[in-house]
Amino acid sequence: MKKSSFKFSWEDTLLEMLPSRALFLPKTKELLICDIHLGKAEYFQQNGIPLTNNSDKYNFERIKKIVKKYSPKKLIILGDLFHSKYSIDNALKKKVEDLPELLKTDVELVLGNHDVGCDIKNIKIFDIKKTKNITFSHEPVYLENNNTLNICGHYHPKIYIKNNRDKLSFRCFAMDKNKNTLFLPAFGDLTGGYPCKKSFKKWAIVSEEEIIEIKS
Repeated sequence: MKKSSFKFSWEDTLLEMLPSRALFLPKTKELLICDIHLGKAEYFQQNGIPLTNNSDKYNFERIKKIVKKYSPKKLIILGDLFHSKYSIDNALKKKVEDLPELLKTDVELVLGNHDVGCDIKNIKIFDIKKTKNITFSHEPVYLENNNTLNICGHYHPKIYIKNNRDKLSFRCFAMDKNKNTLFLPAFGDLTGGYPCKKSFKKWAIVSEEEIIEIKS
């Protein structure tokens, strides 16, 4: 069944998966996204592959749209805000550093592997961020406590849905129940994806307004 969002609880924490490729925690008013890969078009251009620069503009517009809708106290980016330190020009750097003022909310970055060497101001930076029962990271981490949920990015999860004629690909949220790990879909438009394991529970993003639970 298609919905405008899916909610589930981890102990006393409610989490809401959104078709805008974001996760919202209503209790703490934290909005989570990951894998934006700003500057990716410029990086490919530097390596001789002609791509347009529209993706960064659209990503910023989408960030502003969801922040306006949910009014979070904090925007947490779970890694790979940038694609490479070599593709960050002064204009892109300023746009990112101006985000907290523009959005009127705190912005935090949990460092991803693509963020190495990227120097920015006005944004709090963490290697890993922990709360009482949730660990935020870019790549999945080993958890000693079975009551802790790991929310991460990095893998750009996708699912393929087939019928007799077509095979369609959708970004998705994916839950590894064996390891208490929730993978967020890549937020950036210029990103690929990797098929989820069959054992994962999945919620496919079928449009900007709808998300659907995939029955195993």
